[in-house]
Amino acid sequence: MYELEVEKMSCGHCINAVTKSVQAVDADAKVEINLAQRKVRVQTDAELAEISAAIVNAGYPVVSSAAV
Repeated sequence: MYELEVEKMSCGHCINAVTKSVQAVDADAKVEINLAQRKVRVQTDAELAEISAAIVNAGYPVVSSAAV
């Protein structure tokens, strides 16, 4: 599982966009988003770099990321 700190998320649209970007990399990924803490937790078999790049490409800067 990975935890990423992602900026510019503020609403339901943001949650959908980030979730779709992650699931474009791994359709079976489980995504949990906490808007207040700007945290995205992803359970996936994909590489962290792929997940991070997908979120950035969707327009949401990834400030930090780590395997947890």
